[in-house]
Amino acid sequence: MKTALYRHLGDQGWQPSLDSDLDSDRTLLLFFSDLPPEQVETALDPLRQAFPRARFMGCSTAGQIHQLQYQEQGASALVIRFDHSRLLTGCVAVDEQESFQAAGEALARQLDRPELAAVLVLSDGLVVNGSALMEGVNEVLQGRVPVTGGLAADGDRFQRTWVLQEGRPVSGHICALGILGDRLRVRHGSFGGWDVLGPERLVTRSRENRLYELDGQPALALYKHYLGEKARELPASGLLFPLALRREAEDQEPKVRTLLGVDEASQSMTFAGDIPEGSYVQLMYANFDRLVEGAGRALEHFHREEAEGREVACLAVSCVGRRLVLGQRVEEEIESLAERLPSNTSLVGFYSYGELSPLASGYCDLHNQTMTVALWWED
Repeated sequence: MKTALYRHLGDQGWQPSLDSDLDSDRTLLLFFSDLPPEQVETALDPLRQAFPRARFMGCSTAGQIHQLQYQEQGASALVIRFDHSRLLTGCVAVDEQESFQAAGEALARQLDRPELAAVLVLSDGLVVNGSALMEGVNEVLQGRVPVTGGLAADGDRFQRTWVLQEGRPVSGHICALGILGDRLRVRHGSFGGWDVLGPERLVTRSRENRLYELDGQPALALYKHYLGEKARELPASGLLFPLALRREAEDQEPKVRTLLGVDEASQSMTFAGDIPEGSYVQLMYANFDRLVEGAGRALEHFHREEAEGREVACLAVSCVGRRLVLGQRVEEEIESLAERLPSNTSLVGFYSYGELSPLASGYCDLHNQTMTVALWWED
């Protein structure tokens, strides 16, 4: 496997110069950008010319991760030429499916092969329920292979997100890449670093991603009680106080849900993923040092010796909420992650509206406010 990492520098174009020798039908090109829509095609054109046979995957972002740096108003590209693995891509339009779960099933069926080794999913971040999407993917793949990825972002504007379909940016779509072959090695992880606040509460009334009652009490009123003065800044201040979610009392692997909006009339709150009735939630708050440490802990079960002497590609997806909370310290979480990577690693990634990463069961789910990581290399 051979990798090359590039950064788009405005009028200077791509740096360093694009190496078209990496082009092949086994080449993957990952492209992430928070450029204005009219500038995205300008950045993509040289890539399409240099790598006409490559499979393109990418999306809009709330900023890019590029080696040890955080980048805004630009684009990053990672080119991976596999020696032994084959690539397969699939895509579905959301408005052509009867539900988000059906979209996930249709997408997974496009990739389902006996030799499938890993899946990368990138989705429109504004119109897709990531929880339901993953239910569909899991229904088909049954946790047999690791599924990672994220929901596209649009900075803090929340106006339009896109993913790449055959090298072209499109909205309202979900695209996926399948990597096939027995020589691929995959490691993945996800970690938050938030602290809990107050007791755990039972979800007594909810509908999909809308929460109405906790322990029989209006959810929004209870949430405001814990926020204190910060409640006046809702929903923006909600990024500082996500919820830890356990679907069942014995679940030892809670997920994080980010607040998207509040409704005073119904005293309800809308989150980025489902909050099922009968599940348990607990308020969380930002601990800056633990957020930074948590980025590194996303790979706490990975040992660098596993990939010694190999070129490694690392895709990191972190939540826009973490970026807004960390502010000028955002590069510290990238550095914390990079410290655990082999020296021969090309690191690229983006800040998202949601992260996709497997649970201990092998099934993939939507995460919020986490740093999720996927490593690929070949033996």
